[in-house]
Amino acid sequence: MANSLEFSIVVPLHNEAGNVTRLIEEIARALDGRAFEMLFVDDASTDDTRAVLVELKSRFPMLRVVGHRKNAGQSRAIRSGVLAARAPVIGTLDGDGQNDPADLPDLYRALTRADAPQDLKMVMGRRASRKDTAWKRFGSRFANNIRMRLLNDDCDDSGCGIKAFYRETYVSLPYFDHMHRYMPALFRAEGHKVEYRDVNHRPRATGTSNYTNFGRLGDALSDLRGVMWLIRRRRNPGGADEL
Repeated sequence: MANSLEFSIVVPLHNEAGNVTRLIEEIARALDGRAFEMLFVDDASTDDTRAVLVELKSRFPMLRVVGHRKNAGQSRAIRSGVLAARAPVIGTLDGDGQNDPADLPDLYRALTRADAPQDLKMVMGRRASRKDTAWKRFGSRFANNIRMRLLNDDCDDSGCGIKAFYRETYVSLPYFDHMHRYMPALFRAEGHKVEYRDVNHRPRATGTSNYTNFGRLGDALSDLRGVMWLIRRRRNPGGADEL
């Protein structure tokens, strides 16, 4: 089965018990007919998220549940899911239900199309009409403008969680906390192309966000310095050939 899988969907979660059932149902419906698996990674939730996931495994044989023993953050949850994944192409979306699983097939097709550039390694969603508060949208615009100027990554919505990318490329990147917000810059720094597609965005149905504007500010400034250092220090051999 592992060799025939086309698409592994990785979903990081923390305290999303009220959203997981609907999200799993929607992913299964969106990818019906494809060879895929779902990896829901519970980042040490303190609610019933893990219990709900385990119960759903009997209904959805393509569902795999990975549980962190300690809370490690969204980037680590994504990485745990990707490392466990068995398909060559990874799709990610946030566990709050605001990303629409119906967009996953389009991202997959765009990434794997026959006429795709050879070095295209990720297709990322761009939230065309965000369903967040005005304050949250302002914080994102502010952070995106600063990041684009400093990293020149051509990404105006780095916080969009829905993406499709090649597993092999992702695992070759340096890992650090919050790296999921800098994936376009990291891919591009390694000489890969990234494309963007407008995607749907929905209001949160239940629960509360795990992030705030002020809570992200200090981390973002530190992360930016680190990513800038990584990009400056990289040396690209232009490929490697076995002789």
